[in-house]
Amino acid sequence: MRSWPTCDVPRLPGRGPALALFDTAQGEVRVTDPGPTAGLYVCGITPYDATHLGHAATYLAFDLVQRVWRDGGHAVRYVQNVTDVDDPLLERAAHTGENWMSLAEREIELFRADMTALRVLAPEDYIGAVESVPELAEAITALLAAGAAYPVGEDIYFDVTSSPQFGYESGYDRDTMLSLFAERGGDPEHAGKRDPLDSLLWRGNRPGEPFWDTALGKGRPGWHIECSVIALNQLGMGFDVQGGGSDLIFPHHEHSAAHAEALTGTAPFAKHYVHAGMIGLDGEKMSKSRGNLVLVSKLRMGGVDPMALRLALLDGHYRADREWTGGRLPSAEARLRRWRSAVDLRSGPPAEELLAQVRAALADDLDTVRALAAIDRWVELAAGAGGHDTAAPVLVRQLVDALLGIDL
Repeated sequence: MRSWPTCDVPRLPGRGPALALFDTAQGEVRVTDPGPTAGLYVCGITPYDATHLGHAATYLAFDLVQRVWRDGGHAVRYVQNVTDVDDPLLERAAHTGENWMSLAEREIELFRADMTALRVLAPEDYIGAVESVPELAEAITALLAAGAAYPVGEDIYFDVTSSPQFGYESGYDRDTMLSLFAERGGDPEHAGKRDPLDSLLWRGNRPGEPFWDTALGKGRPGWHIECSVIALNQLGMGFDVQGGGSDLIFPHHEHSAAHAEALTGTAPFAKHYVHAGMIGLDGEKMSKSRGNLVLVSKLRMGGVDPMALRLALLDGHYRADREWTGGRLPSAEARLRRWRSAVDLRSGPPAEELLAQVRAALADDLDTVRALAAIDRWVELAAGAGGHDTAAPVLVRQLVDALLGIDL
């Protein structure tokens, strides 16, 4: 599948510090320790509707991960999937009468445009479930052979008891798991399963649904195995960071890790499990199912500068659940104007200390609030007492671009 065009990242003097991130599985902030090339897998969209601000906030968080790693001297292998066949997509297509493939392609193209406008660095590997069906069927066959999966009629389920460490990623108790499994696409009450938490690997063909004819029979893959196999095939076991929104902690990331660990007989799937907070509107999580969406594309088409939108979403810690209120965007637009005016000056206060401050803030679990405040202080000095360093505005423009992805 085609990715989107990526933007150039300026090279900054020196090298940034090692990136520390909160690891959900360990429950603490830990320093990442990638080799020369860091491996990053972020779960992608199910393309049945347009990109909303919750999506954007998540992908911006992992865009910062890429930028901090690159500034620290690492190359990055970034992989993202697209769940371009799944129940929500098929349900939306049936409701609207549109071909499901046409619906998916239109929304994927809109997502590409949104990510391009927000200057999110593109994945090297952007891979759909549809194109991965042969690999997924092969992996499910291997799980069956290993006794980690079993049939229920025409369907195939993963046996959670085949993963002795199941539950380590989320740390949730069984009651919480059962509740979230039912809420987030699982089927705990499905007859014939060995355990209510066993997850669907292969859905046998149902009338009117798309299917692939494989050694498993006619059907289509489940959701969790998709990310397991794509990540394993592109990054290998034990890659640096698996990321997504906090609503993916369970069941999706727990099960995708368990599938991969059962396939390989090794653990962990990823060294860090990193999750972004939810964006709320009117006291509820912004989501397609609730219909309380603020769409990136509509804001763009309404004349909102994508850099102001990016700045508004960075003005809050990536792990924090936060509300999208009426004042966020005007405040970001005003801040963007101040920053642009400051870097348009012919000179300003020295900016080397600012570079060190922004680097330190972002390396500390992506503390964008502290980074923005440091830039604000430099801008105030530049607009007030000024300075005589003619290179400073250029350096500030470059560091804001390279580390925060904002084009001034």
